[in-house]
Amino acid sequence: MGQYTHHVFVCTSGKTCPKQDSERVHATIKRGVKDAGLKGIVRVNHAGCMNQCGHGPMVVVYPDDVWYAGVDEEGAARIVREHLVE
Repeated sequence: MGQYTHHVFVCTSGKTCPKQDSERVHATIKRGVKDAGLKGIVRVNHAGCMNQCGHGPMVVVYPDDVWYAGVDEEGAARIVREHLVE
């Protein structure tokens, strides 16, 4: 595998995710990864549409292939805490 243990994609485009605060979700995950000391181990990226419009904001974590729908800032913090840290 590459240098990252996990790669997190947050949909920040498409018809609905941007209207559902996906930029805040991205920022929350990115900040949480940094605060948890996972910078350089976990990569967080903006993503294009994941074809799940209306179910977002969408977050997907690879290589685990785990998809999260309807993620808000609280959910984003929980993803960092429970999926990436623990």
